Amino acid sequence: MGASSTPAAAAAAAPSRRKVTLYLVLLTLQYGAQPLISKRFVRQDTIVTSLVLATEAAKVICAIILLIADGSLKKQFSNWTLTGSLTASGLPAAIYALQNSLLQVSFKNLDSLTFSILNQTKLLWTSFFTFLILGQKQSSKQILALALLISAAVLLSVGESSSKGSNGGGSDYILLYGIIPVTVASMLSGLASSLCQWASQVKKHTSYMMTIEMSFIGSVCLLASTYRSPDGEAIRKYGVFHEWTSWTMVPVLMNAVGGILVGLVTTYAGFCYSLSSPCNCTATIRV
Repeated sequence: MGASSTPAAAAAAAPSRRKVTLYLVLLTLQYGAQPLISKRFVRQDTIVTSLVLATEAAKVICAIILLIADGSLKKQFSNWTLTGSLTASGLPAAIYALQNSLLQVSFKNLDSLTFSILNQTKLLWTSFFTFLILGQKQSSKQILALALLISAAVLLSVGESSSKGSNGGGSDYILLYGIIPVTVASMLSGLASSLCQWASQVKKHTSYMMTIEMSFIGSVCLLASTYRSPDGEAIRKYGVFHEWTSWTMVPVLMNAVGGILVGLVTTYAGFCYSLSSPCNCTATIRV
């Protein structure tokens, strides 16, 4: 009985592993292309808040389309409660709203390689926060990979700041508006990802519903912040779509798809897939 159940379980897990592999490949491509696409299609004076709000709206649309496609839209909304939504998605939503704003600032002030490496330090922070929140430990190989990642990030940060300073005295500007924002954003991303994984595994919240809830709550928080923020003043003076072009939607849609993919990877595999092959963590697998 036990011997026959093991191959059956392995066969059932195979489609989930293939899904995770596909999602990780797509997510890797999105991470690599996002800084290049954003630098190419987002103008320097584009209002950051407008980009973040558009991204959140695109995430909601994508998640609803996917819920309709798998036939679970009615069921998900019939089981929805305000208390459950705020418990699972409230804090991560507020964190992600701040993180997205910091990333948009950093996009404009760092070269693509430096931004990408510093942005990947989110793995270090995710490892740290998943240990604190979920008690998940990393293997020695994973710890080595994280150490190499943080070393590369430090070297690139020093090199970027030094080169900008020698070329025109802009090292302080790069530090304040490039390196620090993406570093803080990575830390916030790690915290929010861990909270999302907790909601997915402990509260049994699906990734699509979490995307919709977090996008809505995050947008409300962001809109509230525009009451006294520089972006709010710019929106009132120039309009929401100041310095937008038709091409600005390309990085917005890419960022939205990336958010959906992160939710899917977290739901199907947990954090462990981010660092290596599938591990024996407590991730909830949904087929």
